[in-house]
Amino acid sequence: MNTTKPGVSSEFQLGFASLVTQGGALSLSCDAKRGIDIEALPARAKNNHLSAREMVGLNYSPACIFRSVVAH
Repeated sequence: MNTTKPGVSSEFQLGFASLVTQGGALSLSCDAKRGIDIEALPARAKNNHLSAREMVGLNYSPACIFRSVVAH
């Protein structure tokens, strides 16, 4: 699930790959140092992020940062 709003570009994404569901990855916009403004996230995105962090090693791989592909 990507929580970036349509039309909003972010150069970096913090991603958690699913270990149990193909295509079940979670990604969030972040800065180059993996920083995420948790308070600015919608409630669902915030809950998904916190859940993924708690489930690293069980349902998700450790987070990695990658550059976004930004289409204009």
